[in-house]
Amino acid sequence: MDISSLSIKKIKQLIDSKSLTAVELASLYLQRIDQLNPELNAFITVDREKTLLQAKEVDRAIAKGDNTALMGVPLAHKDIFCAKGWLTTCGSKMLANFVAPYDAHVVEAFNHSGAVTLGKTNMDEFAMGILVRLKIRGILVEFQEAVQVGLLRR
Repeated sequence: MDISSLSIKKIKQLIDSKSLTAVELASLYLQRIDQLNPELNAFITVDREKTLLQAKEVDRAIAKGDNTALMGVPLAHKDIFCAKGWLTTCGSKMLANFVAPYDAHVVEAFNHSGAVTLGKTNMDEFAMGILVRLKIRGILVEFQEAVQVGLLRR
């Protein structure tokens, strides 16, 4: 299944119709991250085990009849948001080993809604926006460039 152009609405339809489980969908996105991240450098942190555990919990909740607008929808957090148990560097070498002891409010809200975290995305150090292309964790390929070289589609 080509997941590159699925809207959140379509993802929810697939999950609600039981055409895909949260685990299957997260696995597809993790495969895509594995395939594209070496060139795009979009993710600082990906934790397959945490993601699939969260997706399994969502699938169990769905089986019990729970449902929300984002239940099972995969997403990525910018690395500035603390997510409990996840490496959170804010794009800085200074925080290279910091594992967040708590969830930021926005992360807590997404978790409560049943969304599934795929990882933490690359960013300018502390979101200061000084250098658009050069990141502490390496050069981030901008979206337009990725489209031009055929890594992504519009």
